Amino acid sequence: MSKFALVKHYLNEMELPIISEDTDEELVVVSDPESGIVNLVIDCEEPILVIEQLIMDVPSDTGDLYKRLLQMNRHLVHGAFVLNDSATLLLFRDTLQLENLDRNELEGSVQALSLAMAEYGPELLSFAKK
Repeated sequence: MSKFALVKHYLNEMELPIISEDTDEELVVVSDPESGIVNLVIDCEEPILVIEQLIMDVPSDTGDLYKRLLQMNRHLVHGAFVLNDSATLLLFRDTLQLENLDRNELEGSVQALSLAMAEYGPELLSFAKK
């Protein structure tokens, strides 16, 4: 079984709906809005699996946003809040090794995002509204 097929198998076992996929690029997009998972991109980029979800646009007045993101990152179980290269988008990002990936690792990363959104989502939205 290919690494991409294995990742899709794990997602199906986790009952995470695949809403789109690109087999040529070996990536899928999953959503479970009740868990804070919305358009989560899972991309097989040998030798790593990249897990990334857009959280929000970075506001023009960032205030203490960057400081809070660093503080939040300290408490995340897996992954981190990151900025895109132009610093206009806030994303959640995690990477895992594909070579020995197991379901528990993938599930832990997805659950970490869900937990982060439950814990920090309202605060992040307050920054977005500024």
